Amino acid sequence: MGRIVVFDSGLGSLSIIKAIQKVSKNEIIYFADRKNFPYGKKSRKELESIIKNSITGLGKKFNPDLVVVGSNTPTIMLDIISKNVIGVNPPINKASKLSKTNNIGILATETVVKSKSLSSYIKNCNLSSNTNVYKINGSKLVELVENGRFIFDKIYCIKLIQNVLSKRITKNEIDVITLSSTHLPFLKPILVSEFPHVNFIDPADNVANTVLKKLKDKQSKRNSLKIYSSDESGVLQKNLSHMGIKNKINFLSI
Repeated sequence: MGRIVVFDSGLGSLSIIKAIQKVSKNEIIYFADRKNFPYGKKSRKELESIIKNSITGLGKKFNPDLVVVGSNTPTIMLDIISKNVIGVNPPINKASKLSKTNNIGILATETVVKSKSLSSYIKNCNLSSNTNVYKINGSKLVELVENGRFIFDKIYCIKLIQNVLSKRITKNEIDVITLSSTHLPFLKPILVSEFPHVNFIDPADNVANTVLKKLKDKQSKRNSLKIYSSDESGVLQKNLSHMGIKNKINFLSI
């Protein structure tokens, strides 16, 4: 059986885990590092310390075959990818191919949107010269997911989503947007409903297929999931319960 550790600053990793479980069967250990939420407002130096400590600590405790950094922010900001570590990048090339207006958006955290790292990543994608990429700060939308408001207050969510996206989409004729925080796919039903002419791309399937390739010889007969959190407040347990996830959350300090 393949053992995978997936971690993020909170609920985001669940969108990645769901995609992985669709295509492969493994033992998954999910660590929600709520103590350090949000990654999207941390400096590069802070992120580097947090992520290195998490990869090292989780590796020592669980000895996984694979570690998935289930967050776009550290993936883009830091050089963390290795043989046994997978990150999540914006599927910009796919977005460019799908766009009919040649105007695509990257909806990401504040830190990523303002970073030179994202600009370098976009440049390295070698997009067509007539493709325009618009970087959109989605940190407020990430918070909607982590605090559970997307479950309890859809009206407020719609208002905030419209406030963040409506003018940008209309003004720039954006027709494809990458959901470049793993929290954001939880808002996809609302996003699609409010902006039916926009294609919202979730990178989770790309990550899941990479996991399958790396662990194709270690498949099990069934999936298993254990959940840990660096926060003892019970907020995560409550939100997961309302999402239909009944797994007990264990406290873990690394």
